[in-house]
Amino acid sequence: MPLFTFSLLLAAATEPTVTTAIQPPPAVEVPSYVSEKKRMSEADRLKKREGMFVTGLPFFSSDPLNGVGGGATGYVHFNGRRTDPLFGYTPYTARLGLKGQYTTGSAGALALKLDMPFVSGTAWRLQVDAKYESSPNDLYFGLTEQSLQAFPEGRYSAYAKRLSTTRTGGAGEPSTVADALKHRFLEHEWMLNVKAERVLFDGNWRVLAGYEIQSLQYRTFDGTIVDAKDASTGQDVRVPNGASLLTQDVAQGRAFGMPGGRVSLLQLSLMYDTRDYEPDPSRGVFVELAQEHSSAYTGSAFTFHKFLLQGRFFAPLWTGTVARTVLATRVGYGTIIGPEAPFFEFQDQWSADGSIRALGGSQTLRGFKANRFLGRSVAFSNIELRHRFADISVLSQNLSFALVPFLDLGAIG
Repeated sequence: MPLFTFSLLLAAATEPTVTTAIQPPPAVEVPSYVSEKKRMSEADRLKKREGMFVTGLPFFSSDPLNGVGGGATGYVHFNGRRTDPLFGYTPYTARLGLKGQYTTGSAGALALKLDMPFVSGTAWRLQVDAKYESSPNDLYFGLTEQSLQAFPEGRYSAYAKRLSTTRTGGAGEPSTVADALKHRFLEHEWMLNVKAERVLFDGNWRVLAGYEIQSLQYRTFDGTIVDAKDASTGQDVRVPNGASLLTQDVAQGRAFGMPGGRVSLLQLSLMYDTRDYEPDPSRGVFVELAQEHSSAYTGSAFTFHKFLLQGRFFAPLWTGTVARTVLATRVGYGTIIGPEAPFFEFQDQWSADGSIRALGGSQTLRGFKANRFLGRSVAFSNIELRHRFADISVLSQNLSFALVPFLDLGAIG
């Protein structure tokens, strides 16, 4: 069953203000392994700053699950000099990023990322990611097309009200329970990922090999005391939470992977990439065939294989010194192979360009909660019209503002 969302997004991006006078690109010899299609636009080249500098941006959030929260993302950029052969072809020589966030719902994360394109001027790229994340409010509505079913009462608010009403406990449950936390579970994750990438052929092809190790812990909220309404009297009461949907699926052999453990993955990706500027492309394509493998041979406690095929396409409709409009589209299909693939691996598809969450959330189906719809196979499509309409300078930072109407579609199987 397909799903789609449509909305309008107002976005802002920050870049350091450039004080260098406008001048033509210097005459330098570009290595043969660098494609001319990767050359960024003149407007982006002129905005790019030389040397080392720091950027940062705070963010805030509020949602019914995680509460009110915020955090910040900071980067240390190493851009080199305009006379460097690769200055106009890469977003940076190296970048070190740090991100931290926390919410009143006890959800928190800390992530570190190092990215070094064309290490020491060679055809190689090195990326290192490390992360700790605690998510006590993750959602689980099943691993099949069952998750696409409409709520019995039509709206989630009415469904949630019924879940917060007491009922008689079933087998293995206390005598009186409520299901307020039926669709929630807790996740703790430690992760380290190292990837090496090399340019091939005409400079538009890339191959990547990586290794990732994770330590994962999961827990449901069976027996946790929750606020509820007594089904007989309507009075406010506090009772144990009943068995969660995840607990039920694990007990009946529909889900595997509780309570977590070690996951070690070998990663391989083949890419065709002609984007002119990775962080914010104005033209080009990105096509990828990505795979992950987990088994006892990789040091993992779980055996499964993941496959992803995706394409991203960028076409300028109008380009100017300040304002510009770009049509950005993406289509993708991913699947998981393995009869006992753990339930948590249904939550995302791995990509060298950044992991992609399953249906729901900011990456695939905006307007729905992250991972609202899960399945062994997932297909998605996104269409955006990115119109950058203003650039301003504040506190030595260049802020770009964009209006982004979009349409999202997805299906699971």
